[in-house]
Amino acid sequence: MSQRHPIATKPVVYRLQGMDDAIVRRDIEYKDRQIIDIYYPPGFCHDIPIPALLFVFAGSDAGAERILGCKFKEIESYICWSRLAAASGIAAITYTNSDPAAGPFDVLAHIRRNAKTLMIDANRIAVWACSGNVPLALSVVLEETPRCAVLCYGYLLDLGGSTIVADSMRKWGFVNPSAGKSVADLPRGVPLMIVRAGQDEMPGLNETMDRFVAEALHANLNLTLVNHPAAPHAFDIMDDSSQSQEIIRQILSFLRFHLFPR
Repeated sequence: MSQRHPIATKPVVYRLQGMDDAIVRRDIEYKDRQIIDIYYPPGFCHDIPIPALLFVFAGSDAGAERILGCKFKEIESYICWSRLAAASGIAAITYTNSDPAAGPFDVLAHIRRNAKTLMIDANRIAVWACSGNVPLALSVVLEETPRCAVLCYGYLLDLGGSTIVADSMRKWGFVNPSAGKSVADLPRGVPLMIVRAGQDEMPGLNETMDRFVAEALHANLNLTLVNHPAAPHAFDIMDDSSQSQEIIRQILSFLRFHLFPR
């Protein structure tokens, strides 16, 4: 195996009791020998289906292995986030892919077909994405209407004639199936949590986020905005501060609020 890039070894800067005790079911084949890993809560008993959180990857594993030295689902931050979700009572889903644009849709189709045996409530699935993975996650929101979505420090939509997302896609190699879509296309019933890093160094990223938020508020969408003024890109692994930890707690709280019946 290639040596991992240092960024692929960084854990999330927040921990929850029990996260290391998550029950991990690995190597569930879903399509063309691609696989899913599911992280279940500690002590999970297969009696009642539970909600799930899908992490969205907008690049191929071949590209990730070439650049980072491992598949997306093997990046330490995704392992940590999956364990955090599991410790919060939510099954976390990561996967391999050779076709990133189809990956999350194929995974969701498999989960829904096999929800009973996987003990997942197919009506309570959320998505989580960050950075260049966010445009693909938006396409999942558009087509699959998940229960809710968390979009962290990510490129959103090219609005008002902007080409920032399109230019970044060509530079960084992520897929962007939501190109050409607008805020008006988004389903109004899907709560969105936008997490903004105020000192994000990715060119134009916050500009796309700020335009998106302004239009989403104008459209009166169900939007939760969290701004971390001092945070760099990828603050959940790069900024070990009390505010970063508090925002991670807020993300988990948002997911629990929308995924569990009240």
